Amino acid sequence: MSQSQEATASPLHSVSVAGVVVREDGRLLAIRRADNGTWELPGGVLELDETPEAGVAREVWEETGIHVEVDELTGVYKNTTRGIVALVFRCKPSGGTERTSDESTAVSWLTPDEVSERMAEVFAIRLLDALDGNGPHVRSHDGKQLIPAG
Repeated sequence: MSQSQEATASPLHSVSVAGVVVREDGRLLAIRRADNGTWELPGGVLELDETPEAGVAREVWEETGIHVEVDELTGVYKNTTRGIVALVFRCKPSGGTERTSDESTAVSWLTPDEVSERMAEVFAIRLLDALDGNGPHVRSHDGKQLIPAG
């Protein structure tokens, strides 16, 4: 195979970061996205020149107004349809005030039960995985449902 054939055959992926921000009372920070109205974790595309930890802190602040301390990686999730690999980190709030942004129409602190009610399973599992202490988890989904491991 020639070099040009290898280049065009290579898969293209995007790396995103998201924060599972856990308050002392156990509530979890979530946003309602402005582009599609779904409830998800705050997060977004990792910039080329930043570390994953810096990226998640930036994204959480940009979308919610909350500053965070990044604790640990709790999961790696791949959307097989869109080629997005998401790195999810558990975080602690360290200041700021909740506010919406161009990317969020609502910011809320949800209970784990509310997360399961409001979010699609492929996003809720990221929050719930971060709480179980057994990570980091590695999961794949097609945008709608989880793909079993194996």
